[in-house]
Amino acid sequence: MDRLREMSRRRKEAHSKWLMHDSKVYQSFLAMEQAAYADGALVKKHKELIAVGISVVINCESCMQWHIEQAARAEASEQEVLEALEVGIEMGGGPATVSTRFALEVMESVFDT
Repeated sequence: MDRLREMSRRRKEAHSKWLMHDSKVYQSFLAMEQAAYADGALVKKHKELIAVGISVVINCESCMQWHIEQAARAEASEQEVLEALEVGIEMGGGPATVSTRFALEVMESVFDT
């Protein structure tokens, strides 16, 4: 839990620093992120679940934490997140199973299991 809180703190701190630097690239990224996760043919929940699977394949712990939390906020169930992790395992093979160890910790935190 402390590790997850620290990751969230560091992400918020870095976000604030980027905003203070008035980075046009970072602002463009935020706009792209907002557009990418807006409801369209796919709703936000489904897009976040896709991002969960991708996060597993690329082994990005910060991404896994963020997108699992965002999926839960978008009303994804624990089972839906678990299945997104399973798709990531299928796409990433053995190394992705290692990535999901962290994702399972995040799920425990998010879903209080």
